[in-house]
Amino acid sequence: RILSPTDFGLMGVALLTLATLETFSQTGFQTALIQKRENVESYLDSAWTFLILRGFALFAILYLIAPYAAAFFGTPEAEPIIQVIGVSVLLQAFTNIGVLYFQKELEFNKQFLYQFAGTLADFIVAVSAVLVLQNVWALVFGLIAGNAVRCVASYVVHPYRPHIAFELAKIKELFTYGKWIFGSGILVFLSTQGDGVVIGRMLGATALGFYQMAYQISNLPATEITHVISQVTFPTYAKLQHNIPQLKEAYLRVLQITTLISFPISGLIFALAPQFTTVVLGEKWIPIVPVIQILVIAGLIRSVMATTGPIFQAVGKPGIETKWQVVRVVTMAGLIYPFTVNWGLQGTAVVVLISFLVSTLGFIYSL
Repeated sequence: RILSPTDFGLMGVALLTLATLETFSQTGFQTALIQKRENVESYLDSAWTFLILRGFALFAILYLIAPYAAAFFGTPEAEPIIQVIGVSVLLQAFTNIGVLYFQKELEFNKQFLYQFAGTLADFIVAVSAVLVLQNVWALVFGLIAGNAVRCVASYVVHPYRPHIAFELAKIKELFTYGKWIFGSGILVFLSTQGDGVVIGRMLGATALGFYQMAYQISNLPATEITHVISQVTFPTYAKLQHNIPQLKEAYLRVLQITTLISFPISGLIFALAPQFTTVVLGEKWIPIVPVIQILVIAGLIRSVMATTGPIFQAVGKPGIETKWQVVRVVTMAGLIYPFTVNWGLQGTAVVVLISFLVSTLGFIYSL
């Protein structure tokens, strides 16, 4: 209610720049380590060291390309924001790699405490700062605070203490599996963030702020429900990967639970979008209502079909997901420019919906 759509758009430009670098340099190490059935402790130090080196590289690149990224989106005000949020990359790199055991060993109470500590810090710092600063820097400080607390908490909640090491053979082995996660991650980025890049470039920071707020609200079933469920299901599926009957039964149960939760929430978001926007965000956000109502349908499809990704990864066939992500990206790439030019944010939202519908048919076929 305090910040303007332009403030959220500037933060969106910075986060898109950060997400682009992270996506095109991701390793897939954590997924590979969780998927492995044997003890993975001998891999941890090398993986942690590699991630630190990657973190420093990304920090330097982000700082140097900030002026060009800001110019690309036509938002010179975003330059210092892009440079400062690079600190969050370093904090993530130094996070205790031992926390992956929370997912691997299904210790989700500890996973919750670790994640919640950072989320709470982000919330407290951002809200406190916005009351004083009343500008986009409140969001920046909240993001950094959340990552800082999460980094510290990772060493408090897990006893593993990583050390600098670099065994090339183990790095190569992790990359063998991680290359599919890398490929899939790029495609997921293009299909879930490509629309934001196009809007930021064509329509400006204010339109990007409107769109990203609409996307966050409409995709609550996918981001807040399915993401949590997938954190549980992936390590569970990995343990069942050689017992196909139990794996099928587990997947069908997860699909039922996801559907049971996602459909009612999506329906409420669709029906109450005008009232929610007016009461919670304020009159200045009214333009996002039709965008929310289109994207919530895409979010519902995404929440249900996201249950398939963990099962493909768990059985060691992440390439299946990658293939259908390609279809989604190609569909979006072919339609997004003319739809956005002619119908603005609503046109972009329709393209997102169409791309999810097309790829969903492929996921169903692959199952």
